[in-house]
Parts: sequence; C-alpha cells; structure tokens
Amino acid sequence: MLTINGRSVPAASGLITRRKLLQIGGAGLFGMSLPKVLAAEESPRSFQNPKAKSVIFLFLFGGPSQLETFDMKPEAPAEIRGPFKPIRSRTPDLLISEHLPKLAAISNKYSVIRTMTHTFNDHSGGGHYMQTGKRWQVPIGAGFLATPQDWPSIGSVVEYLSQKSPGGLDRDLPAYTVLPNWLGRLQENGQYRRPGQYAGWLGGGFDPLTTKIDKRNLTDNPYWRDCPDEELSFQLEGLAPEVPLAKLRERAALLDQFEAVQRHVDNGAAAAFDRHRQRALALVTSDKTRAALEIGREPAKLREAYGRHLFGQSCLMARRLVEAGVRFVTVHYDCVDGYSWDSHRDNDDVQKHLLPTFDQATSALISDLDARGLLQETLVVAVGEMGRTPKGNANWGRDHWSTCFPCLLAGGGIRGGTVYGKSDAHAAYPKEKPVSPEDLAKTLYWSLGIDPELTLPDREGRPVSIVESGRPLEQLFG
Repeated sequence: MLTINGRSVPAASGLITRRKLLQIGGAGLFGMSLPKVLAAEESPRSFQNPKAKSVIFLFLFGGPSQLETFDMKPEAPAEIRGPFKPIRSRTPDLLISEHLPKLAAISNKYSVIRTMTHTFNDHSGGGHYMQTGKRWQVPIGAGFLATPQDWPSIGSVVEYLSQKSPGGLDRDLPAYTVLPNWLGRLQENGQYRRPGQYAGWLGGGFDPLTTKIDKRNLTDNPYWRDCPDEELSFQLEGLAPEVPLAKLRERAALLDQFEAVQRHVDNGAAAAFDRHRQRALALVTSDKTRAALEIGREPAKLREAYGRHLFGQSCLMARRLVEAGVRFVTVHYDCVDGYSWDSHRDNDDVQKHLLPTFDQATSALISDLDARGLLQETLVVAVGEMGRTPKGNANWGRDHWSTCFPCLLAGGGIRGGTVYGKSDAHAAYPKEKPVSPEDLAKTLYWSLGIDPELTLPDREGRPVSIVESGRPLEQLFG
C-alpha cells in the first residue's frame, strides 16, 4: 500500500497506472508537483548574455508613499506635499525625503523610476501583478490566498529555467529564495498566504525555497542589541528547527514508498520523478544551503551597518545568498518588526521606523555589494505594489493609490544617478514615460539574459508568454 496524506492506495501490479501516479504526485512533495514537473519537454533558451547574474527584489508590501520617498513636491499645497521636508541627493533634480539621508548620499549608484503605474488598486492583486508582470483575476479586497492557477512569479520562471539548464538539477542551492517569510505570514496571525511569490500553474516544483522568522516587535522586545545571534535564525519553511532530521527521515520514508511502485510507471516518468526527488532532498540537506543561512558568520560591524532589525538582516542574508549562487532573492518588507507600509493613519510609523530602516538597509546593501565587486552583476530592485493618495486624509495618513509610485534600481549595469519618468504636479499620474508592471518584469528578465518574449508550457502543454505585453527599459542600462 502507498500512503498519501493518511489515505492508502493499493500498489499491486496493474492497479497503479501512470495516470494514478501523476495524480499522487499532484498531492505535492517538498512542494514538487509531478504533473507540472513533467509538463515541459524541452529546455528553453535562457540566460543569454545577461547584464546581471542575480536579482535582489526588495518588495515593500503595503505601498510606500511616493511623496514621502523619491517624488517629493515641495511646491504643492500643504495637503499634498505632506509633513516631510526634501533634501538634495547626488542626482540632479532628484529630491529625496529627509528621512532617507543615506540613500541620498549614494544616489549616484542607482536610478529611480518615478512613474510606475497600474490600475489594480488592491494589495493582493497589486502584489501579484508586481511580482509576476501579469494582471490576474485576484478578487479586489478578498484575494488573500495564493492558488495553483496564479501566474508564475519572475523568480519561479528563473527557477524553472535553472532546473531545465544542463546540470540544473544538480545544484545544491535553489535559483529562487524568499526572505524572511512568505508574503502574509506576519499579517493577521498568518492567515493570509498572499499570491505573487509562487510558481502557480508552472508547478510547485518551482516555488521558492522560503525561510521563516517569527514576528519581532521592537517596541515590546528590542532584542536586536541585547540578545545573542542564535535568536535570529533563518529557518527553512516547513522544517522544525528542533527536529530537522526526524522531519527529513519522515519525508524520505514517503519517497521510499514511491520507489516501490516506480516499476509500474514508464521509464521516462520514473527517471524524471527521481531527478526531482533527489533535488528536493539536496536543497533541504545541503551544507551549502545551511551555511549560507547562518547569518552569525557575518562580522558584527557589518550587521550593525545593515541595521539590527529584521529588514536589515534580511537584506544582509540576501547578499549572502547571491554571493553563494542564488539567482533571484525576494525580501518581503511586510509587517516586519510590527510596522506596515500600509499606513492609513498618521506618519509616525513611516517617520520613526519604516523610512529609517529602509534607508539604512538598502543603502548598506548597495554599498556592500559594490565593495565586494558584486554590484555590477547583481540587480537590486526596491518597489511596492502601489503608492499612496496625493492628498492626505484627516488623520494625516495616505490611502491606496496605484497610478503613480516609484521604483529604485541599482547594479546589474544600471546607469546610476539618473531618474526615469516624470509625474504630474501632485504625483498622482505619470506625465512622461509611464512604466507598467509588464515593463518592469520584462526589464528584469532582459537583465538576467532571459528572452522577455519567452513562452513556457502551461498545464496542458500549450505555449504561454511569460509576459504578454510591455517592453524592457534598456535605456536604464549603461
């Protein structure tokens, strides 16, 4: 008998068909879904003459205000310009919030797009859109859970192409990882697993390797300076840190059951299943993976430079992972340390925590990559899924506004000290050079040497464009 999720399936000769095993595989193992894994028959051309080897995608979920970051309007009425003062940067005509002084000092190392725009004025839908380049059927105000029908994230496409490349299944590090938690884990007791970061219809075998860190609230527990390094542990999602070997043995036993019935499957399917089984085990047991996740190996001075807060340490971890060979790392700045970019009421959280930690960590990441000779081969992207309303509300906060918001890009051949696009007088709509999520997605693919017009097979094996419209912003690169 073959036991799956507590149910027994007869494994006698003739009773297990190829179709049945595919259905069993569809139950998922280590996130691997066999029908999806077997869908692609050919290795698509990828990674041709890349500008960058890796991408670090800093996703500022909740929606930072354009008027409090990189598109300040000091000449606008008070109800538009807000309470923060602008400061000059090293980039001509780029005024930056007074609460981003470190980024202002190194603006020659990055470019700012001021005209990101779309009309999906919703967190989940916008989050999916920005991470995939696809406007998808996420219910506004209710799309809190990822589904297998969602569009694959950019990182999942990178993972797919990596696995399909020669020797891709032999890597002991994934091509795609997510830090410090899956999107939504720190919201409302983890009841929201928001869409956008996963492989969707491409198949669970191309989901990211994801870490987990419990929520820390600096107000209640300022542990970053007082507690030892082992208190901050980037554990792999799904593996209990106290009993990792027991977990692995349990999963390996289930894999052994599959081996017992492989003789009932045609040789090609069995071989493909075995390759992905070995990859799954390699990722969760790899010494290289675990070593890369040991942030305590970093010097205390450098950890201080990134900031002793979860976003800062996650940015440092992202650098460690790309240095080890990971191609796409997403860092979710999502309710970490008890703060959210979805700031509808006053600006205390934005002023006292969100902007300072973003400023410290992002500037440290760019500078650290540069000092190590990694910036030219690592594209850093910092963006939210939306901006905020031009006019503040009665409590001096700002509400959702997706038609105009900024994006920072550094490294990977980006021409630093530049600004792309211009908004109107109130930073409400693009005035020149609007940039869509499709444009951004194609830019990331193009920078990695992936054909932006690439098609991949869907569940039925039909070719589907990874991004259906838009164009890469090649002019951003030197």
